Amino acid sequence: MGEVLVYVDHVDGAVRKPTLELLTLARRIGEPVAVHLGPGAETAAATLAEHGAVKVLAADLPEFAEYLVVPKVDALEQAVAAVSPVAVLVPSSAEGKEIAARLAVRLGSGIITDAVDLEAGDEGPVATQSVFAAAFTTKSRVTKGIPVITVKPNSAAPEAAPAAGTVEPLAVTVGEKSTGTKVVSRTPRESTGRPELTEAAIVVSGGRGVNGAENFKVIEDLADSLGAAVGASRAAVDAGWYPHSNQVGQTGKSVSPQLYIASGISGAIQHRAGMQTSKTIVAINKDAEAPIFELVDYGVVGDLFEVVPQLTDEVKARKG
Repeated sequence: MGEVLVYVDHVDGAVRKPTLELLTLARRIGEPVAVHLGPGAETAAATLAEHGAVKVLAADLPEFAEYLVVPKVDALEQAVAAVSPVAVLVPSSAEGKEIAARLAVRLGSGIITDAVDLEAGDEGPVATQSVFAAAFTTKSRVTKGIPVITVKPNSAAPEAAPAAGTVEPLAVTVGEKSTGTKVVSRTPRESTGRPELTEAAIVVSGGRGVNGAENFKVIEDLADSLGAAVGASRAAVDAGWYPHSNQVGQTGKSVSPQLYIASGISGAIQHRAGMQTSKTIVAINKDAEAPIFELVDYGVVGDLFEVVPQLTDEVKARKG
């Protein structure tokens, strides 16, 4: 089997969960080779090796932090030249998709975005996608060049498969045109103590039925009892009840958690497009005819202000 390049999403060497999922999927189509850009490669190597990376190509240049994504594209392009992989896998974050698109253009290759599964095929990797507002599932493969594929978080459970994980330096030359957009400042995001929305295993979302910003505490309490992220429908965000950064849907973020709880959300197609690939979906709505009930695994017809606090109390009780 050939080698598969996996772009490492990390914070100073602390590897984020989507990368471990990519390593798990990469093993289905070849031997994972991690590409770690920035500081902390030696720290990250142990985690990457534990999840199947046969080696880690590492480069740490100031340009990776000082400029936008193009220097990272330079590095990945040069990693491709060094390895000649059967595919390049990148997390489906906003930055990841931009890196993947730029890389595909440079390689003259096809690109598949937001894959939810990967398998080996006779003519190259086959990706599964959820398309047209999650109304259809498709299987596709790249027919030209080295496939560049972005994968949605929570598409696979990370599995340990210890490998060598040898760290090797990656020689990177940053192009003259790659430093055209400079990062002039950074502001740390205020931590809520909850998981990142797109990476969370459990998401609890509120919609129009929450009926006010002050009432979102009911949603937050349930989320905190479950160790979950908090989401919101477009109606709730447009009303100013919750930040846009928490919006789930076609014009917000796409999530694919193990458990998605929709409270007071009618289930418009715009919202469904952002959460329909969730593994288990639970809806709480007092309208028995709400469209959300068409796609749920479990539905509760009732007032969320009665049901959700009882559910929160039960979760806390079971946790002891």
